[in-house]
Amino acid sequence: MTKGYWIARLDVEDEEAYARYRALNTVAFAKYGAKFLVRGGEYKLGRGEGRKHNVVLEFKDEATARACYASPEYQEAVKHLGTAGPVDLVIIGGYDGAQPGE
Repeated sequence: MTKGYWIARLDVEDEEAYARYRALNTVAFAKYGAKFLVRGGEYKLGRGEGRKHNVVLEFKDEATARACYASPEYQEAVKHLGTAGPVDLVIIGGYDGAQPGE
């Protein structure tokens, strides 16, 4: 079974709203076993349009990643994200196939 991921990119424009979102999202993330692999930090844009803040969360599988997003706990948090700034979020399953050189 492959892991599930959230890949989020955002431009925080309202720090207060984003702080409320982050305070509430921890409840859902803890309940669904989310693990931060990337949480902000400096980055180099290789191509396309970037956002100021990038996050990658790992879950035990894609079903769990989707369940976390749909959960009442996360939906309560996401109410505050709407005014924080533009956000892109992809929920995707991991890859368990052949790798380069194999």
